[in-house]
Amino acid sequence: MTQAAARVVRGRLFRFWDSDFVYQFRHSPVAVAAAAIALVCILASVFAPILAPHNPLDLATLDLGDARLPPAWLPGGMSKYLLGTDEQGRDILSAIMYGSRISLAVGGAAVALSLFIGVGLGLVSGYAGGRLDALIMRVADVQLSFPAILIALLVNGVLRVVLPRDATQSLAFIVLVLAIAASGWVQYARTVRGSTLVEKNREYVQAARVIGVGRTSIMFRHVLPNVIGPVLVLATVQIAIAIITEATLSFLGVGVPPTSPSLGTLINNGNKYLYSGEWWITVFPGAALVTLVLSVNLLGDWLRDAINPKLQ
Repeated sequence: MTQAAARVVRGRLFRFWDSDFVYQFRHSPVAVAAAAIALVCILASVFAPILAPHNPLDLATLDLGDARLPPAWLPGGMSKYLLGTDEQGRDILSAIMYGSRISLAVGGAAVALSLFIGVGLGLVSGYAGGRLDALIMRVADVQLSFPAILIALLVNGVLRVVLPRDATQSLAFIVLVLAIAASGWVQYARTVRGSTLVEKNREYVQAARVIGVGRTSIMFRHVLPNVIGPVLVLATVQIAIAIITEATLSFLGVGVPPTSPSLGTLINNGNKYLYSGEWWITVFPGAALVTLVLSVNLLGDWLRDAINPKLQ
């Protein structure tokens, strides 16, 4: 890299650091703490094979003699199992780190898919109008009359019936993503439609029509960049909702297979032993889920306020 290019890069970094957005972030203790916690959770899950003390997915390393051991600081605990073990002898801490990978992967993929579907439908609905707009919005209104978890359960059940039985376990991840995405696209569609209805009457859109720019090009090259801001904020909040939905489905036994447990599966497994004294099997995965979702929600709330011009 030449010195001129290096100076350009440094200048851009300095401008970004001094921008209003970063300034608000640096002066918001809640946002900084939430971002730090979320980053720690994400890094711990992504690098679980390196950071985790044990591999809970390797059945050859499990010892049933170490099953249901309490945390290391309680009588009967072992130092190599900091948060105790579950009924199969899996290290709780390692299981949480590996389970978070699945929960984050399902939540992120589901939000990306629902964002793609919702933004596309909302953009077409708002720009085209007429009967197509009425049809898409009536479908959205009907779906909003049902709880999101019910829609996810319905789609999950239908896909499991349609797919071959021997492929259900191997395709469980894809089934979960499709089920959660099918229940979450409505919010994006309604948000984008409302913004598109405003933007399509602006001067720049009318000018593009006059010079002969096609409708598809106007929607995706001109209108979309101006309506994407609120969608990104909504996506941040929806990631937390998607993680909760995945945990709920796994808790109900229709999520990922027990051989690849997510946080919901770990909570479900520990729920059987909660009243027999082995509280750590379900409390620690539940606390990890609450911490992750809360940090993402707080970060999303700050982002919503930061890009809202009425609050500047």
